[in-house]
Amino acid sequence: MENEKNFDKNGVYSKRVRAGKRRTYFFDVRTTRGNDYYLTITESKKRAEDDNYERHKIFIYKEDFVKFVNAMQETVDYIKTELLPDYDFEAHNHDNYDDNYRNEETNQTEVETKTSTSSIAPSTSEDAEKWD
Repeated sequence: MENEKNFDKNGVYSKRVRAGKRRTYFFDVRTTRGNDYYLTITESKKRAEDDNYERHKIFIYKEDFVKFVNAMQETVDYIKTELLPDYDFEAHNHDNYDDNYRNEETNQTEVETKTSTSSIAPSTSEDAEKWD
């Protein structure tokens, strides 16, 4: 999967963001049986001791999109303006890094991320009715 806009075999959007040699974030749009959409954000970290992957996943449902994005932006802005006003955040913006960096984690994590979602129950009763 490339770093730019991508679609999985079901035509649902997916975006990968590499964050160093051992950490990758996946932003995946998923669909329910009722054709509703939600976002999963997965952090995948390669463990140094055994080369396995540790994954943490959160689900963001459509009714929370605006609140989530606003809270995240407010928090990042606070860090940038109040806590680290002199820090050069753009110095770490390596857009070409994803294109040039090769890491075996990607293929394994993408498959595991796609298969592990179905085993996790929805967090709201409304979503439970539509869950696949």
